[in-house]
Amino acid sequence: MTSIDTPPTSSAAEAPVAPALPSELHGPVLAWFDRHARDLPWRRPEAGAWGVMVSEFMLQQTPVVRVLPVYEQWLARWPRPADLAAEAPGEAVRAWGRLGYPRRALRLHAAAVAITERHHGDVPADHGQLLALPGIGEYTAAAVASFAYGQRHAVLDTNVRRVFARAATGVQYPPNATTAAERRLARALLPEDEGTASRWAAASMELGALVCTAKNEDCGRCPIADRCAWRLSGKPAHDGPPRRGQTYAGTDRQVRGRLLAVLRESADPVAQAALDAVWDEPVQRARALDGLVADGLVEPLDGGRYRLPLS
Repeated sequence: MTSIDTPPTSSAAEAPVAPALPSELHGPVLAWFDRHARDLPWRRPEAGAWGVMVSEFMLQQTPVVRVLPVYEQWLARWPRPADLAAEAPGEAVRAWGRLGYPRRALRLHAAAVAITERHHGDVPADHGQLLALPGIGEYTAAAVASFAYGQRHAVLDTNVRRVFARAATGVQYPPNATTAAERRLARALLPEDEGTASRWAAASMELGALVCTAKNEDCGRCPIADRCAWRLSGKPAHDGPPRRGQTYAGTDRQVRGRLLAVLRESADPVAQAALDAVWDEPVQRARALDGLVADGLVEPLDGGRYRLPLS
């Protein structure tokens, strides 16, 4: 079994912490997952590959509690990719509600159209074909192939990267962007068996979401606390710049959200005056509206009216 590089120590005088072998991590994490995994709708067999794909788009930078109601409504309305593909992309933006980052809705609609046209309406199982779909990157392709089809892929979201950074390399937080070293580490930690590898991907993600969190980690509940390089090194503090949460109030994102809310609530084109009423500062409001148009989320019409996109 592949070994892991020795993690850094909290003091040069201390003996290095012996890295845990992958096989020493798999059993405890998988057993913990069997007992503590949340019952989420996209994990149920009836969700299918489409349900998994929808969840992966929605869960990007959005907590589960906000995704759940929108996910249920989405799958009730569009249970298959072809159902979504048959509607205007603006309907996807409307149904996206307040999940944020609404370009994800357009990308999911584009993926549904491609699945319908290229794959007879079935989400492909092949990793390369998933990557070729609009709006699908390395993470989403690996997640769908793993969670929907039980394949062996390294699935690296923020939670998984944090668990691996702490448990295997002894640092508090992973880098801001995924590195080649992280990908090598994730591949080294993958169980050889496909089914076990798929469960490992889900289990390590759940561990990061529920226990090995960014703040206030609960080492007392962690199944690999006695093997965690970061904990055994004394939990050395992150030596990079302080991590700050994203601000929202007063930003262009907030203005864009308010403009989209007006457009979502109207079945008819909306006059400029109705959009002007949502934000007092005209320069920022115009910039946000121009950005929505440039992103394809809003269509301008004659007479100073706007609507969600029809094509």
